[in-house]
Amino acid sequence: MLGRSLYNRLTLRYYSQKTGGANNVKVFDRHVKWLQKERAAHNPNSKFAEYLRDEINRRTIDRLAFLKTDFTNVLDFGAHAGNFEKLLCDPSRDTQNSQWKADRELIKSKIGKIVMVESSKSLLYKDLTSAFNNELNIDRIVADEENFDVPELSEPNQYDLIISNLSMHWINDLPEVYKKLHNCLKPDACFIGSMFGGDTLFELRTSLQLAEIERYGGLSPRISPFVESSDVGNLMQKAGFQMLTVDAEELIVDYPNVMALMEDLQLMGENNSVLMTPPPLTKDLLMAVEPIYREMHGDKKTGHLPATFRFVYMIGWKQGKYLAKPAQRGSANVSLKDALDGKTITTTTTLTEDEEPTTTKK
Repeated sequence: MLGRSLYNRLTLRYYSQKTGGANNVKVFDRHVKWLQKERAAHNPNSKFAEYLRDEINRRTIDRLAFLKTDFTNVLDFGAHAGNFEKLLCDPSRDTQNSQWKADRELIKSKIGKIVMVESSKSLLYKDLTSAFNNELNIDRIVADEENFDVPELSEPNQYDLIISNLSMHWINDLPEVYKKLHNCLKPDACFIGSMFGGDTLFELRTSLQLAEIERYGGLSPRISPFVESSDVGNLMQKAGFQMLTVDAEELIVDYPNVMALMEDLQLMGENNSVLMTPPPLTKDLLMAVEPIYREMHGDKKTGHLPATFRFVYMIGWKQGKYLAKPAQRGSANVSLKDALDGKTITTTTTLTEDEEPTTTKK
């Protein structure tokens, strides 16, 4: 399937936003999300739909390589089947990229123990027989990511590092979860995570909306709402995290048709789980979506349908005696606006299957 390649066309764009307010609204059905993950874990084809999680975990490993501290005790919060752990022990890319090899071996050598937490038992234990289980000291804990009623999540000052990739966008009470994760960290320890955000899958969202209006004269919530990067920074700061870094990234993946995209979302366990359950997708509606998507967003030359996945990356530290304290507000003697000369720097990276990444700034 074209959509499972990822490297056919992958475009990344980095940008940052100001902090803003957050909205505490319960919108997701956690039981439905658990069922979706369970079904995906039991589908043998789900192994072909791990490209997004693998790609984001590679970027997490790249970022962790800059940290000088050891990671004696690590929490992988919302670990899925262990994409992070699997990549740490995967030498398949070592010959292509010597820096990648050095980074993953460095991080692997610094880790003492990893606690993997995941709500879906089938997903958590899906790759129990894989080789990485013999190379890392791993504990698996089945627990809902919204409930911190197990010792591994409730006792304070446990972890030197907490990572969480592509899981927290399904949590209803993000402010409370950030506070509890902050409580689990040791002083001077780091939290690093990512989640779907912004206008993820805006092409599919707009196409479904127009198709529903055309067929039924109304709209249904078929694509889940996503957090903005400005909200993430605000929530983390209120939870007590210091030295925040929040940025966002776009990955555009080509699919041959709408059904291929929706099938991959189902295999990822990333299909919709809002409490307000929309009417089922009928054959009539799906027939209307395809030409609308193709006309509005399709690549006229190749016939491919692009799907945009937007990610919010976050890094925050728990205050300790070694963590640098920010300077007082207003103490700077250089204007950031003057330093940037009024320009916004955008980094665009294009990856293809057989070539090295090329990066441009403008």
